[in-house]
Amino acid sequence: MGRFLKSFAKNESGATAIEYALIAAGIAVVIITAVNLVGTNLIAKFNEIAAALA
Repeated sequence: MGRFLKSFAKNESGATAIEYALIAAGIAVVIITAVNLVGTNLIAKFNEIAAALA
């Protein structure tokens, strides 16, 4: 039982997976923010062009 606990304490694969998940979540937030900003600016530009054509 002691050997199992020692090997369990040394196992860091779970911590690594959590770190990768946090990095992926951070990147996703940045991408969502950028797409939202570009989308808003694009809609404003299309409305400006539509008003100029009308």
